[in-house]
Amino acid sequence: MSQPPITNIPIPAILEISNGAIFQLENILIKHNFHRAVILFDDFTFEHFEQSIKASMSRIKLETIKMPADLDIQELVAKAFDMEPYDVIIAAGGGALIDYGKYIAYLRSVPFISFPTSASNDGFASSSCSIIVNNKKTTVPAKIPYGIIVDLDIIQQAPAKFILAGTGDLMSNITALYDWIFEEKNNKSTVNHFAAMLSKKAVNSFVRTPMEDIKDPIFLKELVSSLTMGGIATVISGNSSPISGSEHLISHALDKILERPAMHGIQVGMASYIMANIQQHRAERMNKVFTRTGLFDYVRKAGLRKKDFQQAVELAPDIKPNRYTYLHEEKYRQQTLNFIDRDSLLQEILD
Repeated sequence: MSQPPITNIPIPAILEISNGAIFQLENILIKHNFHRAVILFDDFTFEHFEQSIKASMSRIKLETIKMPADLDIQELVAKAFDMEPYDVIIAAGGGALIDYGKYIAYLRSVPFISFPTSASNDGFASSSCSIIVNNKKTTVPAKIPYGIIVDLDIIQQAPAKFILAGTGDLMSNITALYDWIFEEKNNKSTVNHFAAMLSKKAVNSFVRTPMEDIKDPIFLKELVSSLTMGGIATVISGNSSPISGSEHLISHALDKILERPAMHGIQVGMASYIMANIQQHRAERMNKVFTRTGLFDYVRKAGLRKKDFQQAVELAPDIKPNRYTYLHEEKYRQQTLNFIDRDSLLQEILD
């Protein structure tokens, strides 16, 4: 009788989360036999970090490139094949810049190192990226990063809203996993229990972290580590189900209907609070985390509107018709609309 196949899961070979990690970059590259590297920057990181990074490197051949904003997929393909050959491609910046680097490295079949300057979502660790295709943001395949390097000193300098967005994105693991189980019960999907375990462990580790100061290095390291584990969970499952469910559908719908959407993680966090109450699963924990970190306080001043969330709930099933979350059933959509109308906290913090 033949043995079942062994699953091979790619995981990052480099994981460095520490204060001053930016100054260890050259040592890390040499240790992994990278001698010709290119670092991609966005406008902000080029202005603030390009010179100091170049000054800290003398033993490898280094190129630096400032990437324009709002590149579409055709422009990225052109840039990818316009580049000289490198041993490794590094992206130092925010989420869009990380996605550019990840996709370029994927096209060129070159190892990619993710160097995020904020912890606003789990994209720096995932195996996909969000790219503009035919004038709309589209999730396209890439590879899990060869390395993830996070300098806590840099993450700490980011505005609080980025950290709150990362908190919202991470807490969505709770509702996403419940949706995944719901799909399996309805014979629409099969839960990969190892991926689910990793996603659950990530969020459970985070919620036990002291939250008095979201810029405390202990808090930030736990947030980044947990977001990384969520990214790895998607590689194991082969899809985004361990970290993305009905709450992400609401956020994607908001992106469609709003002229100026809020940050992804902020929208996802609020949608997670809503869906946790509909699922009747860990809603109290969600409330405590968002209260303690200040996410609810941020939303009070952000101008998010009840009617937009309600419209997004109505649109959610059509965002991913192949999924079968709670929002794909009419009775739960109606419960969600009623909850948004009646919940005392939402009345207080949403316009």
